[in-house]
Amino acid sequence: MSAFILSQLLIIIAIFFDLASFQFKKRKQIVACLCVAGTLIFSHFILLDQWTAAGLMAIATIRYFISIFTTSKRVMLFFIFLSFVVTLFTYIGSVSLLAFAGSTFQTVASFNKNDKKLRQLMIIGTSFWLLHNFIVNSPAAVIMEALFISSNIIGYYRFYLNPTRTPLKSN
Repeated sequence: MSAFILSQLLIIIAIFFDLASFQFKKRKQIVACLCVAGTLIFSHFILLDQWTAAGLMAIATIRYFISIFTTSKRVMLFFIFLSFVVTLFTYIGSVSLLAFAGSTFQTVASFNKNDKKLRQLMIIGTSFWLLHNFIVNSPAAVIMEALFISSNIIGYYRFYLNPTRTPLKSN
């Protein structure tokens, strides 16, 4: 099996975790699913020799895991700095900047205490990754990001925009 085919299969598995992530309401459940997906996506980018994206996804996986336990702004800034350093050392042009922009928005999102804001920032970050994946010619990753945005929007609608939804009342 070629590295390209294997990379696409890893993305197909990651899609399931990405789709599940935004169907949860709790921030910790969302980022736990993203942590698993990040591991698969990291491996995908290694197989495609996309070292900026691979480095940023390795950082993202650790970031998602850490953000389960803390929403510290200092920790968030540390991960943004780490992403900058990886981008600087692996820079190959505008595609690296797209990955860095996507990673930065998703870093701010994952350390946000409010799941509504987390969802909004993830849509922006994912849009950068969608364009990145199109440019690096990874069709499964393009589909993954499109589905990720769709799942996020569906979850956002379910929890925040659905006018027929009545919140559960606690007594």
